[in-house]
Amino acid sequence: MAVPTAIHHTFLISPGYNVSSTGRACMGGSPAPASGRHDAKGVHPMNYRPRTRASRFALVTAATAALVVSATSCGGGATPASTASERVTGGPGGTYLVPPGIHKIKHVVVIQQENRSFDSYFGTFPGADGIPMKNGTPIVCVPDPSSGACVAPYVDHADVNGGGPHSAVNATADVNGGKMDGFVGQAQSGRKGCLDPTDPACTNSASPDVMGYHTESDIPNYWTYAKDFVLQDHMFEPNASWSLPSHLFLVSEWSAYCTQEDNPSSCVNALQTRPAERPQNAPAVSEGQAGPKNGTTTNKRGVAKSTGNQPIYAWTDLTYLLHKNHVSWGYYVVSGTEPDCENDAAETCAPVQQNSNTPGIWNPLPWFNTVQNDHQLGNIQDVTKFYAAAKAGTLPAVSWVVPSGEVSEHPPAPVSYGQTYVTSLINAVMKSPDWDSTAIFLAWDDWGGFYDHVVPPAVDENGYGLRVPGIVISPYAKQGYVDHQTLSFDAYDKFIEDDFLHGQRINPATDGRPDPRPDVRENEKLLGNLENDFDFNQAPRSPVVLPVHPKTTLTGTPVPSQVSAAAKAPDGDG
Repeated sequence: MAVPTAIHHTFLISPGYNVSSTGRACMGGSPAPASGRHDAKGVHPMNYRPRTRASRFALVTAATAALVVSATSCGGGATPASTASERVTGGPGGTYLVPPGIHKIKHVVVIQQENRSFDSYFGTFPGADGIPMKNGTPIVCVPDPSSGACVAPYVDHADVNGGGPHSAVNATADVNGGKMDGFVGQAQSGRKGCLDPTDPACTNSASPDVMGYHTESDIPNYWTYAKDFVLQDHMFEPNASWSLPSHLFLVSEWSAYCTQEDNPSSCVNALQTRPAERPQNAPAVSEGQAGPKNGTTTNKRGVAKSTGNQPIYAWTDLTYLLHKNHVSWGYYVVSGTEPDCENDAAETCAPVQQNSNTPGIWNPLPWFNTVQNDHQLGNIQDVTKFYAAAKAGTLPAVSWVVPSGEVSEHPPAPVSYGQTYVTSLINAVMKSPDWDSTAIFLAWDDWGGFYDHVVPPAVDENGYGLRVPGIVISPYAKQGYVDHQTLSFDAYDKFIEDDFLHGQRINPATDGRPDPRPDVRENEKLLGNLENDFDFNQAPRSPVVLPVHPKTTLTGTPVPSQVSAAAKAPDGDG
């Protein structure tokens, strides 16, 4: 029997289970989790083996038929194994056709780092819209209000940077009506000596370094990914503000303030978010825990503690649509462990106990009513489970991976620590059985106060924000391609929706949970399409496994014990 080439994995399925076209085992219309579910006889479906050769052949035949014939075997939400294009909403013409090759991507992994502008990392990348130069010398500069001088971009090999303030008011000042000349002045006016370096009002260096930029020799792994795969040179933060709204847009396409639980209509637009209504930062909320509610809670010693000023996230997020359509997802955080990348020979990092954690501003999903009501809190897990799922070939359809402060690249966290950590994540995927069907989207959540010369386009009252680096890594990604499309993190959600949800958008008119968001971001006509970064007709490309400790020209790299406590475990907003 000839098996269609679109099928990447063959599964032996136990009685009572069917196979979705995403390759997931399902029972009763729901996808089996990566681990933990067993049948009535106590046998995990992926470990079941028929006793006879004839029965094995029959089950393989049935599984193959299910993959080819049944596009809705997991309750209608599975991606169809079809050769037909689907028409969906969005794009310059209002609709477009999704190529059937997109369904070769069974796993989307979004890796989100912190606080770097495009020019600060890739301003000298060949073929990209980088720092304007003539004969290798920058021809732009930004006024220094304190000295009256005009500061041009300069090479900065320092591993620890300071950056500048990066709230909504700072974004407006940095852009300065399109002049892109407010960066030095804003860095000088930022608060100094903050105990919380992730506070968007703070500057984390004694003298401004926002005009400094890193070179290929500083971040060789990032440049290797950009050269071997796809670099996006017009990726903009979805909101002209800081980290929390950026992460909210990443998972929900909106940032809002709500007054009532489970009532999306009680939400109003909130670009900046209020300091008194931000998720707690420690300990990390994961492994089935909900975000604390307003009121009081009791700690392990029986002492009551106020949990006032916790946010209410009542609007609709992407996980609501994923769950509704039986598409698996995971959100991976650091909750007391860090990747141990001290071994120079390591290709992926094993977890070791450290005093680290992902702050709540980078982990908002535990506070979403949808996640709580859908009983999906267990999908928010420690990053160690991401490494384990990659190794086992059981990655969910959609993964978001966020860092702790120490490996985030958020100033003053070292650049080298972040590069090592990200390399370990990508190596884990590349060495995974899932590599041939995975797309990795790597980006930095906001500009962090660093200089960038491109004026961000305005699409609505919230953004776009300033430009950040974006990289696409996949066996189907084009090679050595610089994508000049206008993009934001909205493009990630649009790609996920096109691949797994038949183009269903987070749209109050169609998603069943109407909220008063100003627009449907995925349908923005200016927004480019990530499908252009892929060649689905090419043979899957080989992985590019890189050393987690590449040789660099970075200077002043601290040893782990010297990294500031605030950088290791941020406790505020940023």
